[in-house]
Amino acid sequence: MAKDDLSHLAVEGREIAVRVTPKASRNKITVEEDQLRVYVTTVPEDGKANAAVQKLLAKAMGIAKSRLVLVRGQTARDKVFRVD
Repeated sequence: MAKDDLSHLAVEGREIAVRVTPKASRNKITVEEDQLRVYVTTVPEDGKANAAVQKLLAKAMGIAKSRLVLVRGQTARDKVFRVD
C-alpha cells in the first residue's frame, strides 16, 4: 500500500476524523499517532479550505469528492467526513 493510499477508508457509511492545518506550505496527508492530519495551502475562508481537504482526501481514497460529506467541524480544525 502506498504511503498516501487511503483506499482502505473508502467504506460507505464510515466516518473519518481529520485534523486540518490550513495555510500550510504544501498539500499533504499524514498519519500521526493514529490520527489523520491534512495540510492544505488554501486559506480558511468561505469554505475554501474545507473544499481543498475534501478534494485531497477523496483523491487519496480513490473516490469521487461528491461521496465525501462534511458532517462536523465546518469552522473547526477537527472535522469529521462521512463516505456516502
